[in-house]
Amino acid sequence: MAGIERVREIRRLRTRRKKTAKLIARAKAGTMDKAEAARKLRRLTPGADVIIAREGLA
Repeated sequence: MAGIERVREIRRLRTRRKKTAKLIARAKAGTMDKAEAARKLRRLTPGADVIIAREGLA
């Protein structure tokens, strides 16, 4: 049964990566305010501060 939890964890990780990539792309394209993208990233993932600093959204 230990494998099932790992599968769920991997699925959550992949979904989070896709959402993060979409948010960053929208912020860079200018269709979304950078502050709004940063707020959504903070809600989405625990490592948001690193991503926000790396992408220059702050």
